Amino acid sequence: MKKNKAPSSRRAEIQHLYQCYASGQTTLPACALLRFLQKEQMELTADEETAENLIDRYEIEETARESRSMTFEGFLRYMESRDCCVFDRAHASVYQDMDQPLTSYFISSSHNTYLTGDQLVGKSHLDAYVCALRKGCRCLEIDCWDGPDMEPVVYHGYTLTTKILFKDVITTVEQHAFEVSAYPVILSLENHCSQEQQEVMAQYLISILGEKLLRTPLDHPTTGDLPSPNDLKYKILIKNKKLKPQIKAEDASGTEAEESIDEGEDDDDDDEEDEDLQSKAKFWSPKKAGPKKEKKKVVVAKALSDLVVYTTSVKFISFSHSKDNQNYYENTSMAEKKARKLAKASGADFVRHNQKFLSRIYPAGSRTSSSNYNPQEFWNVGAQLVALNFQSLGLPMDLNDGRFQDNGGCGYILKPAVLMSSQKSFDPSCSQHRLKPTHLLLKVISGSNLPVPRSGKALDPFVRLEIYGIASDSRRKSTHTIKNNSLNPYWDADMNFSISVPELCLIRFCVRDQTSLLSSEFVGQYTLPFTSLKKGYRWVPLRSRDGCSLDPASLFVFVWYS
Repeated sequence: MKKNKAPSSRRAEIQHLYQCYASGQTTLPACALLRFLQKEQMELTADEETAENLIDRYEIEETARESRSMTFEGFLRYMESRDCCVFDRAHASVYQDMDQPLTSYFISSSHNTYLTGDQLVGKSHLDAYVCALRKGCRCLEIDCWDGPDMEPVVYHGYTLTTKILFKDVITTVEQHAFEVSAYPVILSLENHCSQEQQEVMAQYLISILGEKLLRTPLDHPTTGDLPSPNDLKYKILIKNKKLKPQIKAEDASGTEAEESIDEGEDDDDDDEEDEDLQSKAKFWSPKKAGPKKEKKKVVVAKALSDLVVYTTSVKFISFSHSKDNQNYYENTSMAEKKARKLAKASGADFVRHNQKFLSRIYPAGSRTSSSNYNPQEFWNVGAQLVALNFQSLGLPMDLNDGRFQDNGGCGYILKPAVLMSSQKSFDPSCSQHRLKPTHLLLKVISGSNLPVPRSGKALDPFVRLEIYGIASDSRRKSTHTIKNNSLNPYWDADMNFSISVPELCLIRFCVRDQTSLLSSEFVGQYTLPFTSLKKGYRWVPLRSRDGCSLDPASLFVFVWYS
């Protein structure tokens, strides 16, 4: 562990930069500020006007403003402003092409959205839907079961999680669906209800959602592709099994049961998930869980089937089966283990499949504590609906938050071209031999105002830089540890990375407290897409484990890539 050298603060670092460009003058003239913007901050479009605008915005001393120059205090204000954040401010608004088919986007997706805790005894709560929607989530899961008095309920079947009313969930969604994003919301129904209660569900969807519910295909001539996020603005889509059209439903009571079964989460894997939960619940509380019931196949009620337009759930059989038989408006779901196997065994086929069809991936049923997998491994194959337990904090949700703060936090991120090319196949599990990998230099200079632990003892902080992308790009490197300094630790540590597919990468800055020789504790983190990184001298806003700002805690870094 190094002792902190001469108490160097971010202020001193910035003062040094200021003096370099002021060249002995008492203030920094606009032309020198412009030179700094172009040379250090790589603001290549900056001109004299840009520099003068910054002086107007950050300089408060009259004489300096009049002479079109900046004092050190003004320069410091600028350097600590949102204009100098490591995250590109242009990406804080929607800037991507929103006219591509839905299959061309990563879509922020939640698993068992109703839970606020674990999968066995956690509380089901309407607030969980509000929180997910406010985070920009666009695909919510609703686990529906028959309730008393013909009122369908939402909870995690075979467990002691509390129950909430289906109609209350739909009312909550209607109220909050478009608070932070105008783009479509998909309600993924895990439907265990009788035909009668499914009809009640359909009535609620129609009466509560009103005009927001998409009930018929859009008018525009389709090219055999799904509509775009722009086409579906302010619309709510129902994802569920649908009755097969070729069978005329003379008798909806059961003649077509063979053709129209709904298998829970659309996949055999989910039968395992349910059995897993049944056996765990039974073991854990034999009296309450009762005997394991045979899982009944659910026949979709026509009224509910009619509300499914572009998101019809079908069972995944194989990539070749999908290629020959799956329609553009049909999607599949699979548990992480099966998806992981397929990604490893036939990554290029998985990428190709996801160019044409929506895929939903969900956490294994064995994750009863509501833990999450790393979503990056499924984004790498272009899966759109990579569903996470939003109530579970930690690395996977940090990555999800980092990925989806891009494009204005609207919940839709355009997949990079490498995942959408029809000419070149792409297998994320193979090292990519591009002509020229991207070289990234991240210099972690210093920290400031790091949060002190409850014990009140000053931190022994270090910074771990983590890169998440395809397997061969995923790396982590750490600075040395600074003893006993939460206020202004100074590392001045260079870290170099070679990245072959930067457009898929997330960068995570993680500050940790070295508590003993072999162990450390989380202090704060910030995650962002590589493509949203700004070059030059930047500050990194730190977030707590639950994603809240730790302002004024931050890091001061220098970023360069080519």
